[in-house]
Amino acid sequence: MNWNFNVDHLASTLASLFVVYGINVLGAIVIAFAGRWVAILTDRLLKRALMQSTHADPTVGAFLSSLGYYTVLVLTFLLILQVIGIQATSLVAVAGAASLAVGLALQGTLTHMAAGVMLLLFRPFHLGDSIQVGGKSGVVRGLNIFMTEIAAGDNVQILIPNGQVWGQAITNESAYDTRRVTLVVQLAPNEVDEFVQSYQAFVDKHPKILRKPDPPGVSISNVVEKGIELSVQAWAKTSDAGVIKSDLIEHLIGHIVKHETAEEAKS
Repeated sequence: MNWNFNVDHLASTLASLFVVYGINVLGAIVIAFAGRWVAILTDRLLKRALMQSTHADPTVGAFLSSLGYYTVLVLTFLLILQVIGIQATSLVAVAGAASLAVGLALQGTLTHMAAGVMLLLFRPFHLGDSIQVGGKSGVVRGLNIFMTEIAAGDNVQILIPNGQVWGQAITNESAYDTRRVTLVVQLAPNEVDEFVQSYQAFVDKHPKILRKPDPPGVSISNVVEKGIELSVQAWAKTSDAGVIKSDLIEHLIGHIVKHETAEEAKS
């Protein structure tokens, strides 16, 4: 009789626990699916709003939308713990010890992550900018929390850890609308006058060379043992700088060929 009472009491207790915790688990599953749906919706809405803004950089928009996504997931996880019956405060001590161990193990990774946050906040460069950093040069294709992606001149992908980017001097060739193009040429003293006249006429007529802030010109920059160094300088739009530099070099080659042909004709 007593045994039957214990069995009935145990069965009743298990049934009560199953009902209570079963409802809690079911509620946790519903919250998990709802939280993921809200996280995806938050990511899409933030990305759409930030991408449509003319003042928001695409990289910052992608970072903030991802941050919103994971924030919702973390809040969902904490809510699930509360529904199941696990107090989040009881995990603080364990999380503290675990975070210390993880922090020591991933010290380099956390450094790159912190550098990525600084790059996203201060924006020393944007997508599409041509930069030089850490001995590498190319066009910025992407920036995430850990890596900076640039494409080299031959369209080869280069991934640089953000800690190396933030800790280095960054040369951004696309930061300003205009640039000064400079070409240094070494010539013999008897070639200087002819060269100056030829190049001055060339840069004066070039349609893409700007006249401000300074007009284009050719000047003596240095006297060396083997001759005289001349500096050809011209201001141009940043997008035209590469073309103008190529035109200056091409004109130099043409001048050298013409000069050598004239010398051979004289001899």
